[in-house]
Amino acid sequence: MKQVAAVINGESIQTRNTVAVLDPSSGEVIAETPDCGPAEIDLAVSAARRASHQWRKVAVADRARILRRFAQLIERDRDDLGHLEALQTGKPLRQARRDAELTARYFDFYASAVETHYGSSIPLNADTMIFTQWEPHGVTAHVIPWNYPMQIFARTIAPALAMGNCCVLKPAEEAPLTALRLASLALEAGLPAGALNVVTGYGETAGAALTGHSDIDHISFTGSVEVGRTIARAAANRVIPVTLELGGKSPNIVFADADMERAVPGVVNAILQMAGQTCSAGSRLLVHESVHDILVERIQQAFANVTIGPALSDLTLGPLISQAQRSRVLSFLDEARGNGAKIVAGGSALNGGVFGEGFFLQPTLIDDVDPDSPLGQEEVFGPVLAVTRFRDIDEAVQFANGTDYGLVAGVWTRDLSTAHRMIREVLAGQVFVNTYGASGGVELPFGGFKRSGYGREKGAEGLRSFAQIKTGVVAL
Repeated sequence: MKQVAAVINGESIQTRNTVAVLDPSSGEVIAETPDCGPAEIDLAVSAARRASHQWRKVAVADRARILRRFAQLIERDRDDLGHLEALQTGKPLRQARRDAELTARYFDFYASAVETHYGSSIPLNADTMIFTQWEPHGVTAHVIPWNYPMQIFARTIAPALAMGNCCVLKPAEEAPLTALRLASLALEAGLPAGALNVVTGYGETAGAALTGHSDIDHISFTGSVEVGRTIARAAANRVIPVTLELGGKSPNIVFADADMERAVPGVVNAILQMAGQTCSAGSRLLVHESVHDILVERIQQAFANVTIGPALSDLTLGPLISQAQRSRVLSFLDEARGNGAKIVAGGSALNGGVFGEGFFLQPTLIDDVDPDSPLGQEEVFGPVLAVTRFRDIDEAVQFANGTDYGLVAGVWTRDLSTAHRMIREVLAGQVFVNTYGASGGVELPFGGFKRSGYGREKGAEGLRSFAQIKTGVVAL
């Protein structure tokens, strides 16, 4: 068992109590990390505050050079990082290696983006010079989940550092190992001590101490709606900005004229990526009644061909993150059975043999789901696809918008008018047509409507989230 330290002010920090990190593929403990509390959080925030006085003054070109060097080191170590990510999250190895590549891409992208992120001049009149400039918030807090630790680390830390902020990041206790490894690579890249601090521990202690700290200037959070509400209240009490990327109940909407050769693999991948434990998972399938039977049959066949096993076996589907998460998903399936929904594929836990004591679950397809039922409304966070038929485009829009979430949607049609109407009328931060997801989508603004959160990450919007605009007015 490996003891892994937190990183505060460029130094390794241990605590008396530790948090065990499990391999979801086996249920075995693979590492222990510090159980940080208010004392360690205070050290990290103080280190970030001290570093911020200098980091914000570093020339943009020099900041960009360090971020590019960071990206190069991630590329150098991508196989090791991918292996570690697969081990702690349970995702198949090829997905984890792709995450490492995208992590490097974020730092490379924001290194370039910040060099062309200018203010502007405002021509009010001939006797006044007016200009705007972007300035960092100062010290930013980042709380990230366990499903994409590397990617979400990068999409929140890269723009924050690029804009001149200094950061304290708290990874999920289930999957903190790659965040800690990345923190050490940041120091190797030349990032000043204290500019990036990674503290570990439980959300109720370390996370609450960080987001409630009086010397934080901005909070970025990705996670559940319930915790998001708590963090939003903490930010409101101190009147500081917060970016919230919360849950989703995202639909794939398949019209009668859809190209099934494209739609079927798109729908399947959208729910099986990371075993469905993704806020943007395509967990609802809304399908026109005229093509319902053929589409359900083809997805059922695709699910039957899914290979399942430990993360390092690099098959199609790995385990869920924990026993608690698997039990939660199974409770949704039990409720659906009780309401008369028809499970046409999967629906059971997998144990023994190659699955050992891991947290595996069959990919599950449930037909004729009532859109108002819990399975049609709530985020399951597992490889469970709920199917609902619609009759026409109006009903498709009604069902698509009929939950409290609005993060991502997919539309499958050959008709240009239908595609544009759906983009306009579906309430979601991203709407894809004849595809789903953007393979990381580093350049694409990402965030939600309704209970899926507010604020935007990725792309140029990600830089603006970590800066505040100042207006200068000079009378000539």
